[in-house]
Amino acid sequence: VANCVAALARRATWVIGWRTLWASLVTTVLTLALAFPYAYALVRTPSHAWRRFLLVSLFLPFFLGQVVRAYGWLIVLGRQGLVNSLLGLAGIEPWPLIYTPSAVVLGLVQYMLPFAVLMLAPALTAIPEEMELASASLGAGWVRTFTNVVLPLARPGLVAAGVVVFTLTFTEYAIPQIMGGGKFDFAAQAVYEAWFSTSDAGLGSA
Repeated sequence: VANCVAALARRATWVIGWRTLWASLVTTVLTLALAFPYAYALVRTPSHAWRRFLLVSLFLPFFLGQVVRAYGWLIVLGRQGLVNSLLGLAGIEPWPLIYTPSAVVLGLVQYMLPFAVLMLAPALTAIPEEMELASASLGAGWVRTFTNVVLPLARPGLVAAGVVVFTLTFTEYAIPQIMGGGKFDFAAQAVYEAWFSTSDAGLGSA
């Protein structure tokens, strides 16, 4: 109890907690917004070649560790990275793209996207395509069919994907550490520092 009281009394606990919560929510929303059309295209495309391409693109990141992917973003977004090199060719000054909250969210979204697609694809597969065709035959446009037919029926998959992405993001350590440059600690980093930097196991547990 004393450790919990001490943890809650620290301003850093609240700052890190709110930062982790904000990043987790933003990452979850962006990931679901990108994963849903990807999963829909994967399930509904009539082209076998296009489906194979989407499947390979989906599973390819699993062959690379998250640390490797995070360092890959450093190469792309760093001050001397690909993006700033292209901006330099256009006569634009380098932008601080890395070691920012936006960079951390970008890395998290890229890491979580395959998990969300894998959770959404079965939910969309369970929706009969005939229901969408029936909606269209009754005069509903694509937007109305999507909002009134597809989205409600896919809600269980959206909820499951949202819970998985949010949970994994909230407890993530490597990507915030690498892409945040140690400037934007998340909850997992605070726990690690309490255990191994300050040797305060009670605070880390709390």
